[in-house]
Amino acid sequence: MSDSRTPEPAPEPTTPWFRLPIVWMVIGGPALVVVASFVTLTLAILNPDPVLVAPKVGHGADAPAMQARNHAATPSR
Repeated sequence: MSDSRTPEPAPEPTTPWFRLPIVWMVIGGPALVVVASFVTLTLAILNPDPVLVAPKVGHGADAPAMQARNHAATPSR
């Protein structure tokens, strides 16, 4: 049996979802990544990398590497 003289606990006040810090931690992480990706895209578009001219095969220190690359890219017969 329950004692009718004991008061029931008051209901806890409900807080709107946007006032909970955990919600902003969950939303803030992906939102920050999206903003950072747009910043990176803007930097990439405004500052493109220069086009490098490939050195001629047989000249310079990277000649063996260029010959090996060309040999590997040539289809076998």
